[in-house]
Amino acid sequence: MLRPVRALLPLLLLPVLLTGCGADESGGAAADSADLAAAASDWGVAPELVYVTEVSGCTVSQESVGTYNGEFAAAYLSEKAGSRFGLFVGRGTMTAESCPKQPLGEVSKKQVSCERDGDAWYRKAGDSHAYAVPDDGVLVHLIADVDKVDRAVLRKAAEAAHRPDDAESAALLPTTEGAGT
Repeated sequence: MLRPVRALLPLLLLPVLLTGCGADESGGAAADSADLAAAASDWGVAPELVYVTEVSGCTVSQESVGTYNGEFAAAYLSEKAGSRFGLFVGRGTMTAESCPKQPLGEVSKKQVSCERDGDAWYRKAGDSHAYAVPDDGVLVHLIADVDKVDRAVLRKAAEAAHRPDDAESAALLPTTEGAGT
């Protein structure tokens, strides 16, 4: 079951996710899994869809973390390189047959090319490229502009995508500075 609108969301949502860029420090103690579950509930997303990734020089923008259409979304920024990529997580799978049929973000009318790369799929359409990583019924998408983020960086982000530990969860949650304890 393919939902074309779902495939359009990653790139359409990225500018909205980045509207509050600049404050990406966690500013507090490590969150625990209960905090993350509560935040996921507030975002309207299942806790098991919350993923993070690690790429040297890139940090998650707290203001971008949330959900769209029941899927988890976060933007990663590199202030030094001036680049960004989106991480989007939803339920689903990807096969050689379904990969080229699923539109790639806002370039939905462009032909999608797919290439198997280890356990992931490298996808390209127009000026956008992505990695799709199937993980036990969950599909993690990392999407960027081809001219802003090179394939090697996107691949590293795909390889590093995982469920957050408590410290990583803290980086996703809104800061609690100034709140009474």
